[in-house]
Amino acid sequence: MQFIHDNTDELIEMLHGKEALRIVVTTHHKPDGDAMGSSLGLYAYLKQLGHTVNIITPTDYPRFLHWMPGHKDVIVYEGNEKKCKLITDDAQFIFCLDFNDLKRINEYGPIVENSKAEKVMIDHHREPSNFDSYRYWTYEASSTSELIYEFIKKCGHTDKITSRIADCLYTGIMTDTGSFRYRGTSSNTHRAIAELIDKGAQNSLIHELVYDSNTMLRLKMMGFVLYEKIEILQAYKTALIYLTKEELARFDIKTGDTEGFVNYGLSIEGIKLSVLIIDRTKLVKMSFRSKGDFPCNEFARDHFEGGGHKNAAGGQSSDTLENTIVKFTEVLKLYKNQLQ
Repeated sequence: MQFIHDNTDELIEMLHGKEALRIVVTTHHKPDGDAMGSSLGLYAYLKQLGHTVNIITPTDYPRFLHWMPGHKDVIVYEGNEKKCKLITDDAQFIFCLDFNDLKRINEYGPIVENSKAEKVMIDHHREPSNFDSYRYWTYEASSTSELIYEFIKKCGHTDKITSRIADCLYTGIMTDTGSFRYRGTSSNTHRAIAELIDKGAQNSLIHELVYDSNTMLRLKMMGFVLYEKIEILQAYKTALIYLTKEELARFDIKTGDTEGFVNYGLSIEGIKLSVLIIDRTKLVKMSFRSKGDFPCNEFARDHFEGGGHKNAAGGQSSDTLENTIVKFTEVLKLYKNQLQ
């Protein structure tokens, strides 16, 4: 794996120094498995080095990740704004994981930006913005959790990877690679996974905790989506799923409950692009997945204030759900040849 930007040698010297540093670890809003896996894994490692570490997430995250080691130490910014500001203002370093633009941490962004702390970006998404002092970045990594494993290895501290850290990093790599089936999964990824299992990662149990923890309402919602909500736009080899706020309320949908729904559209034979559009009241949120060479990240960036990976990206709209769907179908016409 080739690193496109790595200027962390001086940072590592400071982390290995005798002085206990005040550090904040944060990640993007509505954190997924990789965001929490990388954050909790790094959090536990930095605490082993003797530093004072706080982990702050901009928003809550899915229930199926609440089993993870360190979960009880997480401070959610929403509802704890004053406490988080005090901690962040006092920090010497802020590690920003699994995102590359401060817009991705919502209202917590200006707090991080205005803090005098040095910012450290560890991420694998394309087109990072320039808010950081230190950067450990490449889009060749499968996940940020894989990068945290590589960072600990660069620090010369693989001996400090406990079974708890291994569980966190395994979770992050597993979820961001679609259980090791996405294009970004490399031989390096599999070597890292093997070494994490050797360190005590409970691979079978982790799969069970993440994927086999559905509520009945979520399963019913999944059935509803599959039976009634998938629309095939055959001319564009595209599957469209959209959910209203009334439908979310009907099934009592919580954070993370729609995780993976967009992939069902992509599993249909002949489909090259799948989109999930959800009315989250404040914003309409969008998830894009593609096969082959269709660039989800460019599509999301150019039309829906988003970005991500080539075959997996996210976006948003401040318009109504209905108008967002109309815009999506209109924009899709520009890509007909690529999708065909």
